[in-house]
Amino acid sequence: MSVVIRLARAGTKKRPVYHIVVADSRYPRDGRFIERLGHFNPLLPKDNPERLKLDLDKVKSWMAKGAQPSDRVMRFLDAAGVAKRTPRKNPEKAVPRKERKAQAEAAAKSA
Repeated sequence: MSVVIRLARAGTKKRPVYHIVVADSRYPRDGRFIERLGHFNPLLPKDNPERLKLDLDKVKSWMAKGAQPSDRVMRFLDAAGVAKRTPRKNPEKAVPRKERKAQAEAAAKSA
């Protein structure tokens, strides 16, 4: 059984609130879960302490048991200092080709 710590959507239409839950990875996003660990309200300002409430003791115990946090939950845990998030590689496909070529030439000159 693969256990994940992830967000489950709640709230009304266009007013989302997310519960941070521990669930089996086979269950639907908003379906059955094992335990609720906290909640996240993205509509509140970032400096508001009510934006994210998380029981860190429960999170640590679930991670010790082998639960894997999702990408968004890992961001929260990294900000709280519980776990270290590895940086991801962002492709440069959105940059126009001429600019990418100029950047590559500039990097080759400097090297």
